[in-house]
Amino acid sequence: MTTTDLIIIGAGPGGYRAAEYAAKQGLKVVIFEDAEVGGTCLNVGCIPTKTYVHSATFAEARERMATVVSQLRSGVEGILSHPNITLVREKASFVDAHSVNGYTAPYILIATGSETKWLPIKGVDDPRVVDSTGLLNLDTLPKRLAIIGAGVIGMEFASVFHRFGSEVTVTEYLKECLPALDSDIAKRLRKTLEKRGITFKMKTAVENIADIDADVILMATGRKPRIQPDFANAGFEYDERKGIVVNEHFETSVKGIYAIGDVNGRQMLAHAAEMQAVHAVNHILGKQDAIRFDIMPAAIFTDPEAACVGPTEDQLKEQSIAYECKKAFWRANGKALAMSEGEGMLKLFVTPSSEGQEGGLILGCHAYGAHAADIVQEVSVLMCRDTTVAQLRDMVHIHPTLGEILHTAVEQ
Repeated sequence: MTTTDLIIIGAGPGGYRAAEYAAKQGLKVVIFEDAEVGGTCLNVGCIPTKTYVHSATFAEARERMATVVSQLRSGVEGILSHPNITLVREKASFVDAHSVNGYTAPYILIATGSETKWLPIKGVDDPRVVDSTGLLNLDTLPKRLAIIGAGVIGMEFASVFHRFGSEVTVTEYLKECLPALDSDIAKRLRKTLEKRGITFKMKTAVENIADIDADVILMATGRKPRIQPDFANAGFEYDERKGIVVNEHFETSVKGIYAIGDVNGRQMLAHAAEMQAVHAVNHILGKQDAIRFDIMPAAIFTDPEAACVGPTEDQLKEQSIAYECKKAFWRANGKALAMSEGEGMLKLFVTPSSEGQEGGLILGCHAYGAHAADIVQEVSVLMCRDTTVAQLRDMVHIHPTLGEILHTAVEQ
């Protein structure tokens, strides 16, 4: 049994970030990966889909995806070549709470990610049915693409494949797409895509795959934590559906074992996994940090794109939180019109102005429109520093930029 300081299971965004950070802090790290380094995000998720978003044709997208993924994968392998890191290319399996595949360590970090959540629909074994990985591996553009689910994955692929020339239909059980997004913003985005020719069937359940008339059917009904049978050997608490149970430091019920990223089911985003990795390693080292996990921005790369940080307006109402909503529109922004990107809207939620004090704290922001993610990222940074509307109003924004849309909202 070889002893090391930290064992990491999985070399996705969370795993390789944890390995890099721990190694630079002087820890000896062993990281296991039985597939390609980079995880779902780099190989079959965020990065490949973004090459599709930024490609003019299906053929160009296929070619660019291979190039970009290969380049980034080489970068991750470079990171994992640090002298304090040993990359073991095999499937990791717990022997006991502190032993994995012939290695033992006082600290173990699980970053096994997530996998497609398949709905138990009749006929789901139909060869036309694929998940996002299967769709990215298609060699030919489907003439008719049916998508089950109007979440992030479904909406991004609907937007992209429609632009490539596919006839796209999206079926969603809920009344609106993108449930994490403010319902007003989500509806406006859906209507924009409908005008372009994408068909949406909302409040509709798929009962039999045979009823779907399409060449390819994408199952885009979400992802679930990747739980391994050997986790039982380590003794920590986990749920097959919800993931590994962790505390605020991402430590499991067994001291010294941590779980970060999609496998803990908390915030299934690559950037969340990376920051959880940093915090977990800091906790191992006894170091303090000020990472705000309650402020987690997210983006949906449709065309136009959408993004959000903080609660939706519906959630604020449900939680009886007092708020004011400030709005701004892309059509009133000079840069947006110059770019022929006049479609878009921003909603900024703030605490109400109190007596004798103008402008409350920023609670959140939801938007759709060109570069919405960049604007919401600015709001996220401001929220991390408890910025008020009055303070934001006094901050200079470059003209002409799309960032002025945010400034316009608070000038009301």
